[in-house]
Amino acid sequence: MNAQHEDTSLGIRASVCMATYNGAEYVAEQIESIMRQLGPNDELVIVDDASPDTTVEVVRTFSDDRITVLQAVQNQGYVRSFEQAVLASKGEYVFLADQDDVWLPGRLAVMLRALQGADVVASNFAVLDDGDRGKVPLLRAADSGHHARNIAGILVGYRPYYGCGMAMTRAQARVFTPVPSYLKESHDLWLALCGNVAGSMAHLDEPTLLRRLHGNNVTPTGWRSLRRILQARLMIFRALLEAARRTKASKRSAQQAA
Repeated sequence: MNAQHEDTSLGIRASVCMATYNGAEYVAEQIESIMRQLGPNDELVIVDDASPDTTVEVVRTFSDDRITVLQAVQNQGYVRSFEQAVLASKGEYVFLADQDDVWLPGRLAVMLRALQGADVVASNFAVLDDGDRGKVPLLRAADSGHHARNIAGILVGYRPYYGCGMAMTRAQARVFTPVPSYLKESHDLWLALCGNVAGSMAHLDEPTLLRRLHGNNVTPTGWRSLRRILQARLMIFRALLEAARRTKASKRSAQQAA
């Protein structure tokens, strides 16, 4: 168990964890939308993945003690950057945020309410400027408790869990990290697996953010080869087994501590 997870002495309520890379064009708008919702006991932890542009300079224009900026020495990929941000965070609740989206008003409050009854919450999203979601299906609150069905959906590839719309409790963060080393993508599906395996997942019908869809999104938008698809499914199945192992160990530790 990472010592950073145990430091709750500062009384931080919510930690927003953001990974940035070449995000100078849009990151300020996202930070503004987040900071408008944070209280005095909340924080924003940003890990910049060795951006060659002016992302860090833009971030540092925000003079707010609630913002922590960490810079990777060399590019490590967005999964490791999110992992680093979560490990560095201190809040009771942990939110994931992309650099180029915009939080809708009330997002923090509605997701905090959902986290009172579940360890992981996932919301839907809308698209900036009334853009097209394409063929991305909607999450349904009615499916929150259908954990086996949700897991099957993740394995097949049709459950729309996106990290930008997800949050977790500190207890779940201890299961989520460290992210398995073989996961070079899909940290959001890893989190969704952990929540569903634990039987503690909540879906929100309403969108809580506006996604900015453009050519530099890290989420794949084009067709993948059959080989890539099979590799990804095998990786997710391996992650499922790890989620089951960690969840069992977490519950055993909780019982021993009681």
